[in-house]
Amino acid sequence: MSSIGYLVAGVSRLAQTDLLDRLGLRKQAEQAVFSVTRSGFATVTRASRTFARAGSRGRAGVRAESTRVGGEFDLTPTEDERLLVDVVTEFATEMVRPAAAEADEACAAPQELLEAGLELGLPILGLPESLGGVSAERSAMAGTLVAEALAKGDMGLAVAALAPGSVATAIGLWGSDEQQQTYLPAFTGGPGLPQAPAAALALPEPRVLFDVLSPQTTAVRTGEGYVLNGVKSLVPRGADAELFVVGASLEGRPVLFLVESSTKGLSVEGDPAMGVRAASLTKLTLQDVRVGTGAVLGQADGSTYAECVRLSRLAWCALAVGTGEAVLDHVTPYVKEREAFGEPIAHRQSVAFMVANIAIELQAMRLLTYKAAGRAAAGKDFAKAVALAREACAHKGMQIGLDGVQLLGGHGFVKEHPVERWYRDLRAVGVMEGAVLV
Repeated sequence: MSSIGYLVAGVSRLAQTDLLDRLGLRKQAEQAVFSVTRSGFATVTRASRTFARAGSRGRAGVRAESTRVGGEFDLTPTEDERLLVDVVTEFATEMVRPAAAEADEACAAPQELLEAGLELGLPILGLPESLGGVSAERSAMAGTLVAEALAKGDMGLAVAALAPGSVATAIGLWGSDEQQQTYLPAFTGGPGLPQAPAAALALPEPRVLFDVLSPQTTAVRTGEGYVLNGVKSLVPRGADAELFVVGASLEGRPVLFLVESSTKGLSVEGDPAMGVRAASLTKLTLQDVRVGTGAVLGQADGSTYAECVRLSRLAWCALAVGTGEAVLDHVTPYVKEREAFGEPIAHRQSVAFMVANIAIELQAMRLLTYKAAGRAAAGKDFAKAVALAREACAHKGMQIGLDGVQLLGGHGFVKEHPVERWYRDLRAVGVMEGAVLV
């Protein structure tokens, strides 16, 4: 059995316990970030745990091997990946979906649900076995399938659950030996270690015509390291995060930096948006934040940053596919049961064609996303593939959300039905950068 197979077996045993019964998912989590909805908040970042420096400085970190495929790309999930998706789908159906409405209203995920995600092993899904993870090979495809399955429950909660693992995956992909040995043990767990930290990938900035590849957050080289200044927006769970991956411009090139939340000069305030509200989106301000020379994640020539952006866009494509599938599953029985003028509205060609078009566009989005994920997992150039997938998912995803609202008529406008939330969430795919990656 492969490593993912062992994870699936462990998760299956977890599902047989009373965890699902013990989680009061409809109870609002008691977190200060809940005040974001009405009055907002502003605070310095939370005191971070002590990340003791470990490993060898200057030595390359461990990397997972690329997936071996026989053709141009392979869209067929392995047996272990199918088992993993089945387990995550059950988690999304039984736990995520029931919590979604209140989490959206409160702008925060229930703490119990986040802890359940940790028990499922979401933070270590993208890490190789040698670093305490579960991947024998590059797991972009597995990560894509998991993101899709979680988003079918709720996109906002999916982002909240996947955000810490995205930082761990980034360190696994590009971190040096010192960075991996310093930070990853907190995610993989172990005797005497506290619970895995919340962590966030911070790329977007609150400015007009923002180009993610040209951040205005700056990094200036000093004798002892770097000084960071700028503002990041739409950062998931920023008030709880103990570690950030921050994008900044260093000598004209975009670079990723690891910044611990206890670093002087960091502050966080609520940044609630139109959609993805359950992810507790925040604004991160960096004012003369000093980090050491070892804070650079990956290469400083812009190549690591560009790959991070592509893998993040791939994750957002997967989230769009999962949310679009939720829309289709909801409207299909609705139009068959809803009657007007003495017959189901599905008998009207305009309605039937609209539902069929959702299914067609959704399948196209899925295939483009899987192709990009397959090429990424195989270590091939996937820039064009992910660009095509994102273009389709951003535009067609929004159309699916709009059509879902239209098909429900007046019911689509009220919160009694979840389509209005899915519509708001799907609009995020075209504007969100970072936050999650696979």
